Amino acid sequence: MSEILVLVDHTDGVIRKTTAELLTFARRLGEPAAVFVGAGIDSARDALRQYGAEKIYVLDDPELSDYLVVPKAEALAQLVEQAQPAAVLIPSHAEGKEIAGRVAIKASSGLITDAVDIEAGDNGPITTQSVFAGSYTVTATVTHGTPIITVKPNSVTPEAVDAAATEDHFNPVISESAKTAKIVDRSPREATGRPELTEAAIVVSGGRGTGGKFEPVEDFADSLGAAVGASRAAVDSGWYPHAFQIGQTGKTVSPQLYIATGISGAIQHRAGMQTSKTIVAVNKDDEAPIFELVDFGVVGDLHAVLPRAAAQVRARKG
Repeated sequence: MSEILVLVDHTDGVIRKTTAELLTFARRLGEPAAVFVGAGIDSARDALRQYGAEKIYVLDDPELSDYLVVPKAEALAQLVEQAQPAAVLIPSHAEGKEIAGRVAIKASSGLITDAVDIEAGDNGPITTQSVFAGSYTVTATVTHGTPIITVKPNSVTPEAVDAAATEDHFNPVISESAKTAKIVDRSPREATGRPELTEAAIVVSGGRGTGGKFEPVEDFADSLGAAVGASRAAVDSGWYPHAFQIGQTGKTVSPQLYIATGISGAIQHRAGMQTSKTIVAVNKDDEAPIFELVDFGVVGDLHAVLPRAAAQVRARKG
């Protein structure tokens, strides 16, 4: 079977759930081979093996982490040329999609972004995507070169399968032109105690209907162990930070459960959450467009509904 390269998403060696998901998809297509860029492989090795990595390419040159994405893209393109994998799977976040686009150009290969499912096909991987702001669901396959595919978080349940991965240290040659944007400082974002928005299994979002009072949204999210999101209207009004905006000009999420509260359901917002597995809306306007999309709807004022819902959740948890 051919190798399937998986670009590891990690922070100082602590792998993110997205990596486990990509390795799960990779096993459907061939032999998973993790590509670990940066420092911290000793912390990541066991987790990568736990989710089925049969090989680990280690790229620990400091230049790959000291600059923005271009050196990583060059390195991955060189590895693709050497390893000749059957496909490359990359997390579908801002950095991942930029790396994927650059690698596809360098490798003269087709690119598919924001896949929510991948299956093996006779002529290569077959992906499922939600396109045109969620208006259509399509299947696609790359017809030229090595398929470069970015995959949305929460698209598959990670499956643990122990593997005795071998390691190969790969030393790419980074061009001077790739080192024109250097990272001069890093500061971690203040921890909220909630899951990362794009990786959370449950997301509770608030919109214009909050009136700027996000406390009920946050409390309900905390009762569920969920992440908190916001609509563009709430962000533009200064009620919640832009980092938590969901939609076409914000982040795209695909959780198991998405709860929209006080959100009308404009197409811009729907584009960022329409692939969620189960969608619930709370809105006092029974004609709000969001109700066309949901699995369950509650017509009511979120300031009355959410505190009662949070109390019920906590009571059932005991």
